[in-house]
Amino acid sequence: MRLWSDSFTEGGVLPAECAFACVDPARRMRLAANRNPHLAWDDVPAATHSLALFCRDVDAPVSTEHINQPGQHVPANLPRVDFYHWILVDIPPELHAVGEGRFSELVTPHGKGGPLVPFMVKNGIEHQLRQGLNDYTTWLAGDPDMAGEYYGYDGPCPPWNDERPHAYVFTLYALDTSRFPLEGRFTGAQARQALRGHILDEAQTFCVYSLNPQVVAGL
Repeated sequence: MRLWSDSFTEGGVLPAECAFACVDPARRMRLAANRNPHLAWDDVPAATHSLALFCRDVDAPVSTEHINQPGQHVPANLPRVDFYHWILVDIPPELHAVGEGRFSELVTPHGKGGPLVPFMVKNGIEHQLRQGLNDYTTWLAGDPDMAGEYYGYDGPCPPWNDERPHAYVFTLYALDTSRFPLEGRFTGAQARQALRGHILDEAQTFCVYSLNPQVVAGL
């Protein structure tokens, strides 16, 4: 399989309009347009019953001690973990692309609803897709102005004092089941676990993003 985007060049910088936050010289960062990027794919195996799409930040700091603290830095060599930004499942195999902004437009305080998302129409056929909870659900749980269940896509918002650019990996899985093997509320980590034994093929593409002006200058 192949996976690509018209919103970014593979390995290049994600546009700010596809991010949760962007650089602001006066306030360090501000909320951005938060549009999901365009993605397209082909060469899907003939035996595919459905597709599943994941986006994860593979450079999220394992420690939050110095994140976004004036006078502090998140060192580049700090251990990192995954942070899930999008889980979209039950994608019909006859669908070959999702448009930029189709699933997310602007930041929604307290999170977008889910897990069901509006019907996707392809050749006159309606399909019900589902989305998992992204990791802003736990990250923003302590903020009364933003806390909630964050379904679907919410873009990058790496620490503005992180010395490392963050890589965002989009992975598309071809599955042998027409309905993803989880029901109700599920997270990215739970969904990755549920994939086991159902993957026929997979494809990846990635981009990078930073809110640290010094890092941005070098990208």
